[in-house]
Amino acid sequence: MRKGITAISIIALTVIIAWAVWRLPPFSDRMQHLVAAHLAISGVENPVTAVLLNFRGYDTLLEIGVLLLAAVSVLSTAISTTSTSKDTPPSSIQILLLRQLLPIVVLVGGYILWIGEYAPGGAFQAGAVLAAGGVLLVTSAVKINQFTVRIMPIGLTIGLLTFLGIALATMIAAGNLLQYPQAWAGKLILAIEAAATISIAVILTILFIGGQPAGGHSAGDE
Repeated sequence: MRKGITAISIIALTVIIAWAVWRLPPFSDRMQHLVAAHLAISGVENPVTAVLLNFRGYDTLLEIGVLLLAAVSVLSTAISTTSTSKDTPPSSIQILLLRQLLPIVVLVGGYILWIGEYAPGGAFQAGAVLAAGGVLLVTSAVKINQFTVRIMPIGLTIGLLTFLGIALATMIAAGNLLQYPQAWAGKLILAIEAAATISIAVILTILFIGGQPAGGHSAGDE
């Protein structure tokens, strides 16, 4: 009975989605022309970044909020620590690999964040690259020191809090949510993306390990 209800629900959902797609209006490039016409006042030169962080910045604000909620949900439901609590220390080869790769990961992540103003890139891509460094640390069984555990909530929330702070400031100053002053638009977008990059990296790493890293280890563990 339960399998039958599940099958019917899936079929019904498929039909609804197919009907919604079928009813979509014909493709129009009007939005593309609108973005191009107003790109000069966006503060950036990449139209994708202009849309995500300026013209429809509230969408990205909500997306970061959803990611934070997902990470908080994982942390709140985690029962035990995962690979970060392994007793086996990383081998000398792993340590050498980490020392060689992590600076490159940070450098590439920073470059992707910066280039997002002019070309494809930005906070989500840069955060994913930095998260790869976090995953590398986790899979190498590097212990998380107490300082890292304490600042993790800051890393989790800094993206959303920065976004909300700028949104509130622009609403007070201009009367509209995320309506940046043209002279400050580029700088404000960069500040939002830099903070969001940190949060996205921390969130994706937490989603990978599925729980809170083990604390209480000395800073000398690695």
